[in-house]
Amino acid sequence: MAESSSKEAPGVSGVAGRYALALFDLARDEKALDVVMKGLDSFEGLLRESPDLQRLVKSPVYSSEEQVRAIGAVLDRAGISGLTANFIRLVASRRRLFALPGMIAAYRGMLARSKGVVSAEVRLAEEPSPRVMEDIKTALRAMTSSEVDLKVKIDPALIGGLVVQVGSRMIDASLRTKLNSIRIAMKEAR
Repeated sequence: MAESSSKEAPGVSGVAGRYALALFDLARDEKALDVVMKGLDSFEGLLRESPDLQRLVKSPVYSSEEQVRAIGAVLDRAGISGLTANFIRLVASRRRLFALPGMIAAYRGMLARSKGVVSAEVRLAEEPSPRVMEDIKTALRAMTSSEVDLKVKIDPALIGGLVVQVGSRMIDASLRTKLNSIRIAMKEAR
């Protein structure tokens, strides 16, 4: 791997990170970054939906040949081909399928960073309106000076408000936290 690649992918470590970085470098060279991501997303969807595929990926019981044969059939049936299919077959032949979900996540992160996209998670007490979502995205874009990939989670325990996490930064403006702060202040005032 080239030194410049490791500078472009901060935090790459472990089996998943190394494989993802190699795939990212190949996909970039072939100008197929988004095509590979689409194939990985498709495979990830299949993995989520199929307990049998999950067992194949996680179980050390299957031989390398069995995994390659089964994965090949899944890829063919799903229409996943090219660099993505070759990569997944290679991972199966090396008996590293157990690390494939981590490889997909690492590749997705590298792709986002290469496009200048920042990942953020927002937890809200209830489903937000489209206008509220747009306001949140606008505020996050202004805060990060980047495009934002926003994941929304609903957590009724927050009561109201929101909790935003961007990288290692967390902003907790939930009603639950505010009420807890008031409760603590009242106990100290006694």
